[in-house]
Amino acid sequence: MQPIQQRGDFIGAGGVFLVLSLLAHPACSQPAGAGSAAAPTPAAPAAPAQEAPAPGLTQPVPGKGGVAAEKTRSYDDFERPQACAGCHRDIFQQWEQSMMAQAFTHEWDEIEYFDLAVPHAAREPKVAAVKAECNGCHTPMAFLAGDVPPPRPAKRSRANEGVSCDVCHVIRGSATARPFNFSYVVEPGKTKVGPRGDRESPHHATMKLDFISTAEYCGTCHNEQSPYGVWVKSTQIEYAEGPYPRMGLKCHDCHMPKAEGKISSTSNGTEVSHQHLFFGAHVDSKIRGAIELRMHADRREVEPGETVKLTLYLFNAKAGHKIPSGSVEDRQLYVHVEARDAKGAVTHLPVDRKGFPGEEYTLASDELAWHDLGEARGIADFPGLPRDGLPIGDRIFRQAYLNPRGALTIMQWYTASLGVDYRIGPLETKVETYTFKVPVNAPPGPLVVQATLNYRLLVKTIGDHLGVPAEETADRLINDTTTTLTVLD
Repeated sequence: MQPIQQRGDFIGAGGVFLVLSLLAHPACSQPAGAGSAAAPTPAAPAAPAQEAPAPGLTQPVPGKGGVAAEKTRSYDDFERPQACAGCHRDIFQQWEQSMMAQAFTHEWDEIEYFDLAVPHAAREPKVAAVKAECNGCHTPMAFLAGDVPPPRPAKRSRANEGVSCDVCHVIRGSATARPFNFSYVVEPGKTKVGPRGDRESPHHATMKLDFISTAEYCGTCHNEQSPYGVWVKSTQIEYAEGPYPRMGLKCHDCHMPKAEGKISSTSNGTEVSHQHLFFGAHVDSKIRGAIELRMHADRREVEPGETVKLTLYLFNAKAGHKIPSGSVEDRQLYVHVEARDAKGAVTHLPVDRKGFPGEEYTLASDELAWHDLGEARGIADFPGLPRDGLPIGDRIFRQAYLNPRGALTIMQWYTASLGVDYRIGPLETKVETYTFKVPVNAPPGPLVVQATLNYRLLVKTIGDHLGVPAEETADRLINDTTTTLTVLD
């Protein structure tokens, strides 16, 4: 959800996970000169080169981006994805099952927009613009056409096309140096941009655009400021400030991996190109193993009643941004540790406290929270919901989003400040300890301690309250590890 007012060129970065990057695909059919069934349209000239901007920034382009672009286009300015499927059959199938295609129709996004954002916009003037601006990234055509609010997905309007092929392939740049809040500038028409300029197509002209291959391209929607000027999404900023740019790795390398295939039905043979898989937080195979775990105890043999200290290491080995990223306010990344003795008795191990400011947000609790869900929906005296719905004392890797009253909020557009940021950065290792007193009645034999790192797309108590499908709040296994002690007789 992108409910923000454009604020110009924001150079400063804030520290605000697995992301679905707004990335671009090879825009066409075959190298110039190759035969095709229909007369080809000649390739358009390449965009002029620009002096390289500072890391994480881009050279702004003329044109209307962000809030200035609302009501400047019509749905008819953009081709339907099915038109692209005529030649790009495999790419279309990849896109259609991705969250790009479901950016507007996905159940939680529908509930969050229509049941929270739209009614809240009607009640709170400070966030009134969210009714239009969420659509800037969830259904760009609807925003550009001024179709606000768009019909619900059940109406099957063109808003359902979400982040479509044509939207991505007519973006010419960002209106601001720091890309954020749908700052993309579009030029719909018969010229489609891509990472290659040697393409000819029977359907459209093609133009090479370097911007489409940059992380800043993704940042036009994967950076977001709230109406209060707070970075509530900063995936591209996190990437730019991390080690991956120096390693030569971009968003595309992880979320649109290269593979050999046939780009178009008119292509002669296969070639290596970025696939349109858009691996992200909703893809179990993408998040599985993203963080590596290892655990050891301060000794291997113990007696009943003794105290043991266990140390757990969590290493972000896979993501070029923090985990979680993106819709951080929704996510729960938490580690659960338990010990099982030789007779199968299980003991839960709460994490040791570290004492840093704001640590209470990172320790699973069932205190009542999320009171502003009532405010958004006009429910007086809403009692709130249990905060986490997790085993008490488990460690949560999160950033706290706080509303104007300083209370925890799930609504990023209502975020006036940020609390503690206890997420796991790229190539960062978090270290947690667990002090465990072996039960006095523990039987002799193996005592197996297991740490399990789970991920939830949405806080379960909120999802259950709002009727969100259970798959959104289900535990998704990231990784686990064990260490075995021996209880002496």
